[in-house]
Amino acid sequence: MSNSIFHDFILLGDPNVRIVLPGVIVLCAMSALIGNFTYLRKRSLIGDAISHSVLPGICLAYLLRGEKDLFFLLIGAMVSGLASVFLIDYLSRNKFARNDTAIALMLSSFFGTGLVLLTYIQHQGSASQSGLDSFLFGKAASLSVLDLQVFGISLFVFAVLIYFFRRGFGVLSFDEDFAQSIGFPVKALRVVLSILTVWAVATGIQAVGVVLMAALLIAPALSARMWSKSLNQMILVSVFFGSIAGYSGSLISYIEPGMPTGPWVVVSAGMLALASLFFAPGNGLISQWQLHRKNELKILTENVLKLFYQINEHIEPGTPVTEEDLLNRRSLNYTDLKRGLNTLEKRNMVEFHHGAWNLTNAGETESRRIVRLHRLWELYLQEYLHLQPDHVHDDAEAMEHVITPEIEEQLEILLGRPERDPHQAIIPRSNESE
Repeated sequence: MSNSIFHDFILLGDPNVRIVLPGVIVLCAMSALIGNFTYLRKRSLIGDAISHSVLPGICLAYLLRGEKDLFFLLIGAMVSGLASVFLIDYLSRNKFARNDTAIALMLSSFFGTGLVLLTYIQHQGSASQSGLDSFLFGKAASLSVLDLQVFGISLFVFAVLIYFFRRGFGVLSFDEDFAQSIGFPVKALRVVLSILTVWAVATGIQAVGVVLMAALLIAPALSARMWSKSLNQMILVSVFFGSIAGYSGSLISYIEPGMPTGPWVVVSAGMLALASLFFAPGNGLISQWQLHRKNELKILTENVLKLFYQINEHIEPGTPVTEEDLLNRRSLNYTDLKRGLNTLEKRNMVEFHHGAWNLTNAGETESRRIVRLHRLWELYLQEYLHLQPDHVHDDAEAMEHVITPEIEEQLEILLGRPERDPHQAIIPRSNESE
């Protein structure tokens, strides 16, 4: 990075950067705050509908005022956006149309009306209408001190309202019926969330544009959801991701002057969401794949140990078992069997000597536990779900790998500490001394 970029952008040496960069970051943080609840309520498309629906309100406000007065343009955007939200809710709640149909109808109708009005204004030839087209695609470089002040006040109001009403907003977002049943003013909360969403869109479209504003609402929330375990965490993380997207998008636009800021901010937010989808611990695709592989290996090794126990029931204790013996006992892929045996050998549960395998003491204890769980569950399925003995094996096969020690204890007490399963096979005790 050149010294000029470091001085002018990083150190805010460029006067324009001092306005644009904080303005974009504050806008992204504000959008992320309210976007969490839009995302959690599964109303992501509402943001898209609102962002397109504010255009006719902006145009009408300009026609009535006769000039680009930011205050009047925002009022027009708010009125138009709220009208679209009301109509969407009215159509969907009264069964005139499904929610997605109502959103599509309002989005296209309001946006089409806005384009007609914008075209009419542009054909008037008035110099005062210059720059109105920036509401379509955004022009962050044109942000003024007044815009920055509006963004800052909006962020403060959003933060205060969400801090005091986050519990109500949270319950409403996860389960609206439950929120109503415990006494929350659901209708009032819905109205407040709608107003805040429209407010965020109305204030942000000049920087990002109606086409991209919806992404700025949803992308940080989606990223945060992958990294969070609570609503409070999600709110904080979404603001962080939104701010990072705003900073990186502004930086790219500054390095390459031909690149518009708004689209790059949205691209940055999308890249963060994509990275979160893959790399977030616990919820990311890579973590899920690792967990799947771990569970798959757990099931495989436990099934192999169970084979050892079942074979040892019919032979002299301590007799080595060959791989062929194991394959004959159960239909198992040879590659999977070798992987299971190698894993168990690393865990010191089996030993290999002279072409055959033996259980170690640890392996014998674990194999007894698995067989015990399997046979207890088979007996439970027969006695309490009234399944026939020849129908209980597969279900028991699935359950034996997830039963906890607490469930095992309760299961044994419930069954009266049985000694045999439905096939009259002995149920091993939890340890040899019993």
